[in-house]
Amino acid sequence: MNMFVTGSAGFIGSHLVEALLEAGHDVKALVRYNSRGSIGHLTFVPEKLRSRLTVVSGDVRDSEFIERHIGSGDTVFHLAALIGIPYSYHAPRSYVQTNIEGTLSVLEACRKKGVRRLVVTSTSEVYGTAIYSPIDENHPLQGQSPYSASKIGADKLAESYYRSFDLPVVTFRPFNTYGPRQSARAILPTIISQVLGGKNPIRLGSLTPQRDLTFVTDTVDGFVRASQVPGIEGQVFHIGQGKAVSMGELAKTVFAVLGSTTEIQCDDVRVRPEKSEVGLLLCQAEKAKQVLGWQPRVTLEEGIRRTAEFIRANLGDYALETYSV
Repeated sequence: MNMFVTGSAGFIGSHLVEALLEAGHDVKALVRYNSRGSIGHLTFVPEKLRSRLTVVSGDVRDSEFIERHIGSGDTVFHLAALIGIPYSYHAPRSYVQTNIEGTLSVLEACRKKGVRRLVVTSTSEVYGTAIYSPIDENHPLQGQSPYSASKIGADKLAESYYRSFDLPVVTFRPFNTYGPRQSARAILPTIISQVLGGKNPIRLGSLTPQRDLTFVTDTVDGFVRASQVPGIEGQVFHIGQGKAVSMGELAKTVFAVLGSTTEIQCDDVRVRPEKSEVGLLLCQAEKAKQVLGWQPRVTLEEGIRRTAEFIRANLGDYALETYSV
């Protein structure tokens, strides 16, 4: 099949591109234009797979550009987004422009070109602090940060295009994904990079929020299944382990896996505003298991080991003295 992937240079996007190429598909990968010609994490895609990879540089907000590059019958994965929650406090308009207007560009292009299926990437952050737990696909949406509000807007646009135009769209909502290539913006690379960099104590934000963590290869498997299973257009699917761990417990698990005796210091700069912090995100993924045949395969401890191997080999890319919002 012909695959088109936005956000392909990012953490999850690059893993998805690699998995699609390994499965024998032809992939056109959109990366955000930059004067350096950087293709981000696509540099980690093995050379032997690149004969079926076409990289195009542009901007997901440019609807005419997107329409030129999506082909009739393509399977489209839309992952391009601004994702850092703390930065959304400083630049909310950027999130509206990229996450909402960018999604609109993709939806319109897919509608005009008659794609086979569009998989739109959502986030568990759209739920805010859980009203009930574990969270299923019927849980109310709550915008507790400009980031989450922008993703709610994007999700609702996708829903409207299915209902209004019969666009074959599936909304894929992974809970917190982690693994190799993830930036220090995320909690697990923050912990691991500080430990491997010899920091003691390591500096973290609030230690009480709980998250449901899924290794990136399991998330990618969910993406692929959401693109293939017939008759699921217009639906939302969760991907998550069904287990929540607090940030403090996560740090201690990292210490145990890496054999570290490091201590933790709370850094007020890293703490979210009280009413914006989400206390618990715990996934109910039974629908994905039943309908998509998805199952998580990588344990947290094994995932931490694989992530640490990557960070150790690329430690120079992690700014240990700087807090990445």
